[in-house]
Amino acid sequence: MTAPPPPTPTADSAALVLAADDPGALARFYGGVLAVEPQPGFSAQHWWLPLPGGARLEIYAPSRARPLPRGRGRLGLCLRLAGGAAALEAAMAAALALGAQPLEPSRQEAFGQEAWLLDPEGNGLLLLAPAP
Repeated sequence: MTAPPPPTPTADSAALVLAADDPGALARFYGGVLAVEPQPGFSAQHWWLPLPGGARLEIYAPSRARPLPRGRGRLGLCLRLAGGAAALEAAMAAALALGAQPLEPSRQEAFGQEAWLLDPEGNGLLLLAPAP
């Protein structure tokens, strides 16, 4: 007789996880960009923010035993904006006022208008206003 297969795990939520030197400050940055209130997490070095669509952004300080260097990798947060170019320019101005750095000027692509920024800790942030 064979054993039944193990149950399939199911997640009750989904999140992006972002390491930070200063989790509280980075949570306040993204809270300002997303117009949401950062929430305290599991410890003083952990914060989370609700993302559109029900996901979360988890921001934490990595363990000193397993440090993660700063750097723009292949993962970046993309915020899809309703309202076209005007919404993108407004979001870009707000992000820059909160400490983001522009990587390049916003540009029109076949799929919409986009702008790549770096958040205050150097992570990629894409603002995207999809074409109608």
